[in-house]
Order: sequence, then structure tokens, then C-alpha cells
Amino acid sequence: MGHKVSITDPAPQGATVAFVRDDLLMHGRIWTVLFSVVILTTASASAAHVNSMQDAAYKVKKKHTAVKRHTAVKHKPTPKAPKHATPVPITPVPITPVPVTPVPVTPVPATPTPIVSTGSATIAGCPLFPADNPWRRNVSADPIAPQSGSWITNIGTSGHLHPDFGSDPSYGIPYVVVPASQTKVPITFTDYGDESDPGPYPVPLNAPKEAGGDAHVLVASGDCHLYELYGAQRTSDGWAAASGAVFDLQSNALRPDGWTSADAAGLPILPGLVRPDEIAAGHIDHALRFTVSRTQRGYIHPATHQAGSTTDSNVIPMGARLRLKASFDTSSYHGAALIILKTLKTYGMIVADNGSNWYISGATYTGWNDDDLNQLKNVAGGNFEVVSSGPVLH
Repeated sequence: MGHKVSITDPAPQGATVAFVRDDLLMHGRIWTVLFSVVILTTASASAAHVNSMQDAAYKVKKKHTAVKRHTAVKHKPTPKAPKHATPVPITPVPITPVPVTPVPVTPVPATPTPIVSTGSATIAGCPLFPADNPWRRNVSADPIAPQSGSWITNIGTSGHLHPDFGSDPSYGIPYVVVPASQTKVPITFTDYGDESDPGPYPVPLNAPKEAGGDAHVLVASGDCHLYELYGAQRTSDGWAAASGAVFDLQSNALRPDGWTSADAAGLPILPGLVRPDEIAAGHIDHALRFTVSRTQRGYIHPATHQAGSTTDSNVIPMGARLRLKASFDTSSYHGAALIILKTLKTYGMIVADNGSNWYISGATYTGWNDDDLNQLKNVAGGNFEVVSSGPVLH
């Protein structure tokens, strides 16, 4: 180990080198021991600290695990990025647009069809005659005609109303609405040319024609006129017809007395039709058209023509106006039938042609609800009365 020597003692003679060597060895060993102690102490402390941290982490983990048992979710949440993670730059990928070649569309010529109007008393954007026109007269308070009883009896009090239109496209009378710019075509009259308004008329070459013998063609134009044909047939460049008439929708003018029209009574047809747009609107603001099997040789304005088979005054004339009695109970009716019955109480219906008794006219339309319309067949003729509307002209 060397000598333990005080630094104040003088060194023996010749012992200087040995003293220094031994002293250095001694101090080196001491420092080695001390350094080893420090290292061991530090390692022990570090190990204890690590064990302490592991214990704490285990406790926290155990605590969190216990919490997760009660708050577990069905789907594992998406891991979050580290709080101080270095963002990775995303280089946008350029997208080259694919040119779309437009597909050419060949226009299909439209077949003229009825256009839904903005109100019942309009057609083609025009009024359905002036507000004071006979077709638009409210007759609910008009007096009863003296001949009412005999005329109703002659038609048949036990007969019933019948809608002469329905979902079958062969029923009803079709019409078409055209713009004021519609091209006019030649009209050739084959029978009643002397009582017809000369052409040309703006009747499309593909205009719909009524099925059956009457073959009516009705056109409502944006020029505020009605163009109507009876017994119509297509020609190479226009139409041929037994008779034809033009009516100014902005005028109350009647046809000359004794003149027919496309209808036997000399009346316009389209204003008397039940139209689907009117039913959709919930009201009809004009009189309706209907037929009877026998008429006398006379007419009442606004009719201008007779097609009767007798002079018997007990037989109803063309142009006579009937009204559904105010006492008739409509509470069990619904839909289109109810709207029509209300119309018959307010505006009534006008004898316009010879045909089946109590048949009411309507537009051709495949969307009609036949079950709804068939309610009208429960209304007997005895529930009607004739209103006084003028003298019978002969």
C-alpha cells in the first residue's frame, strides 16, 4: 500500500522516487475505488428510478384499461399524428380533364296537345269570351222557363246524366292549342259552305280528330280565335270539312240567325267541354254542352240554328239552358263529379246537338277517372229545370 506520510515531514534521503511511485499508486487505487462507488451508486439510483417509472406507467395503464372497459367504442379510433410530427409535404397529382363530346339531339316535332291554362275561363292565353258572354252567365238565380216541366218530361225525368267522355281515347272531343303564329292551311267545305267561315284556318296537319261520325277538329289559337270543323278529313295540303266556324274569343257576336257551325245549334263546341285543367283547378266557370235525342224546329240565343224533327212546342229547342236544382243534395259526391254538379247548379248546360239524352260533353283525355265520372249516372233528369233565357226563334 506504500507509506502513510505526512506532507509536512521531510522525505528520507534517497526515498524520493519510491515515495512518489507508491503515493501515486495509492491515490490511483483510491480514485478507482471512489469512481467505482460513484458508478455503482448512480446505476443503483437509475435502476430504482426506472423501476419507479415502470410502476407508475403500469398503474396508469391499468387505470386507463379499466376506463376503456366502460367506455369502449365499437370502432377503433383513427390514430392521431404525433403532436410534434414533422408534416410530410403532399405533392398534388395533376388531373388531366377528359373532354366530353356533346351528343347531338335531334329535335322531335311535338304533337299538339291541350295546354293547361291558368284558369277555367281562359284558353290559349285568352279569355273564354268576355265575362258577360252567355256561356259565362251565372244562372243560379234566373227564373224558370214556363215550358220547363214539359221539356224536361219530353227528355225523360227517369233518364240519368251520362259523361260522354272518359279515359278511353275514343270518347270525348279532342282539341289542340296553337300559337298565334301557327301556319294557316286551306279549308275545303263539302256540305255547308254557304254557312261556314272561309279558310284558311291555323289547323295543324296532325291535329287530333274526334272518333266517330262527327269527326270534329277544334283549334284554340293564341290569336284569340276558335277554329272548329265538322266532318273533317285531311287533304294533301290542308283539310276538307262539311262545315266550319270561326269565333272571336274577345267578342259576344253570334253567328247569323239560321247559320250552323261545327255544331248543330250554331254554337262553339270547345267552350262547353269539361276540360281536365278545369277539374284540376277545382272549378268550371262556364256552361256545359249536352245532347238530347229530339229537338223542335227552333232555337234560343245564343244558338242560331235548328236541327229539329218536329214543330211540337213541348219538345225542347236548340240553345235551351238547363240548371241542376239548388235542392239537389251533392254531399255524397266527390272529385270531378262534384265539380261538374256544382257547375250545373251555377252555369247550367245548353242543348247543342241531337244525340243521346242527358249526355254531357268533355275533352278527350286518357287521365280521366272513370269511377269518379260515373257518379254522374246517379243523377236523374227530374232533378233539372229549364231557365228562362229568351224566346224560341223559328
